[in-house]
Amino acid sequence: MASVTTLSSAKAEVRPSAIWHLKATPETIHWGYFSPDIKPALRIRSGDLVHAEAVTHHAGDAPELMFDEGVERIFREVDPASRAPGVHIMTGPIYIEDAEPGDMIEVRYLQMVPRCNYGSNLAANWGHLYEEFGRQERVTIYELDPSANTAHALYAYDFPGEYLVPGTITNCPECDRHPALPGITIPARPHLGTAGVAPAVGEPVSTIPPGLHGGNIDNWRIGAGATMFYKCQVKGGLFSIGDPHVSQGDGEISGTAIEASLDCLFQIILRKDFDFPSPLLETPENWIVHGFGEDLDQAMKNCSMDMLHLLHEHQGLSKNDAYSLMSVATDFGVTQVVDGTLGVHARIERRIFPAKGTVVDPG
Repeated sequence: MASVTTLSSAKAEVRPSAIWHLKATPETIHWGYFSPDIKPALRIRSGDLVHAEAVTHHAGDAPELMFDEGVERIFREVDPASRAPGVHIMTGPIYIEDAEPGDMIEVRYLQMVPRCNYGSNLAANWGHLYEEFGRQERVTIYELDPSANTAHALYAYDFPGEYLVPGTITNCPECDRHPALPGITIPARPHLGTAGVAPAVGEPVSTIPPGLHGGNIDNWRIGAGATMFYKCQVKGGLFSIGDPHVSQGDGEISGTAIEASLDCLFQIILRKDFDFPSPLLETPENWIVHGFGEDLDQAMKNCSMDMLHLLHEHQGLSKNDAYSLMSVATDFGVTQVVDGTLGVHARIERRIFPAKGTVVDPG
């Protein structure tokens, strides 16, 4: 029985053979979809480090603040007709040598730095309370304070019409801007809303819903210091990142987080020594399991079954003991309710388990 407890302070060091730099350009991104047919933007070996740019598709909400030459080129040169069926700008894919379907890739997220000090939140037509707000969409622009690792609202404006086109560029005149959240400061917690491997299907898969391949999980804990495990579905894995955020609450209730471009450093390690059915997150304190479904009941059921799998198959508990532990020591939460397929996550503290026999050296 293999264990997945190879992270945080206990995880084995894997020395990289190379450090790669992957810029987000019209040639290295795919907008709105995952697919096994995309030509890899980068090929790496297990253990290599990647410094990659993740660009938000909401940069057009305040182009004077959130565009630079590289971001503007993506918005200008990528055909709007190709931005489908989803909305997110994905950097990649990254091909991992020797990765085969059924293998796991371990992605150790080491650093996430805002590309600029601004981000956008949209109260969107897909938001949970859209009808209750009279079907009005509203943009709030935030400024980041990198020295304090906080954010505060700069201004807000009502979006004209419906926000439907990925990469919409809104040139909001100053006279239409309204004060927002006076005196409120929120913690910044940069993370990736969307990342994952290519699904083994014959057509493009939207980046909007999450799934077993990863995708738009929207868990704010997927940031620096965390590690994700994704199951490869195609040869090479074809891993991509996108939908960068600088802060989000569980639920993502208005429709988006604070959407802001990030520069990300991560290490990818190929794992052939264990299996897990869904995207698995480990932080220094917790294991976090994800479940998805058409409604929260189904998402909760799927999450519960995968937490049971973690405790039984990887911690050696009987199913009865695992079920009891899930009830008394596992916290379930709503990850998001705005991505079509809904998400629930379950968190259990790592410190409650015995330390012996829990480390598997990935080599």
